[in-house]
Amino acid sequence: MKALIQRVNKASVSVNGDITGRISRGLVALIGVGKDDGETDARYLADKTAQLRIFADSDGKFNLSAIDISGGILVVSQFTLMAYTAKGRRPSFTDAAPPQQAEELINQYISCLKETGLKVQTGVFQAYMQVEIHNDGPVTIMLDSKDSKRK
Repeated sequence: MKALIQRVNKASVSVNGDITGRISRGLVALIGVGKDDGETDARYLADKTAQLRIFADSDGKFNLSAIDISGGILVVSQFTLMAYTAKGRRPSFTDAAPPQQAEELINQYISCLKETGLKVQTGVFQAYMQVEIHNDGPVTIMLDSKDSKRK
C-alpha cells in the first residue's frame, strides 16, 4: 500500500457537488492499494500516518504528529498511486488491487486511524471526486508499506 500524505490547513472532497468529507488543520492521505497488500500493510500505514511528525513544535521543528495537534485526516482512495510508468507513455495499473480488495483494505486503514482518536473524514470509493487541498508548507511525504519489510 502507498499513502501520499499532505499536511494541510484545510481540505475537502466532494462527489457530484456534495461534500463527503472536510477537515481543517491536519493531513490528507491519498491511498493506493496493491494486489499483494493485506491487513498488515493497512495497519502499518495507518500507524505511520497518525504518528508521522511533520507538524512544527514551538521551536519550529517537525516534532508533532496529527495525534499531537488533534488534527483531522481526510482519506481519499487513489488507485493511480499504483501506476507503473517505466514503459511507454500510458501508465499501467496491473499492480493495483481489484476493487473489492482495495476497498476492504482502505476501510481497514480508516478503522486503524479511528482507533487513535483522530477525526477521520473520507471520500467515496470508486467515485469521481473533486479534492480541494490547501497544502501547508507545502509538506508532502510518500509512505509505502513495503518499507516495513526493509532492513
